[in-house]
Amino acid sequence: MYHYTESGLQNVWLLNGYTIREFDGEDAVSITDADELHRVIGRALACKPFLTGTELRFLRKELGLSQKRLGDMLGSTEQTVSLWERKGKMPKGLDRIVRALYLEHLDGNVKIQAMIERLIELDFHDEERLVFEDTTSGWKKAA
Repeated sequence: MYHYTESGLQNVWLLNGYTIREFDGEDAVSITDADELHRVIGRALACKPFLTGTELRFLRKELGLSQKRLGDMLGSTEQTVSLWERKGKMPKGLDRIVRALYLEHLDGNVKIQAMIERLIELDFHDEERLVFEDTTSGWKKAA
């Protein structure tokens, strides 16, 4: 059995799917289809009740997001995401959002991420007045 610490997670072990060879006097490990392994690990993490800090870091990296970008998406800061990753205590609602983003990413769907990106974009537009009109098809926001 191989302790797969290269994932950044201390609780991942492989029964098979790896080869250990000596290279320049050192053991070198080759993982069969490491990308698929990471997807399977990520899915298992995303289906847990809550994430530890290292598990959050794993999912964030698999999503290809920096701490700053994830912070922006969750309405937090880069320093807050760093703290969550170190201490493992993030708000439950945000934990659920990260897990949902990852599961959606696995399925090749980015609707949640696109919606969050759109909401972030809206945060930078101050609308002072919201105007609505009653039309034959019901109430609508006026242009």
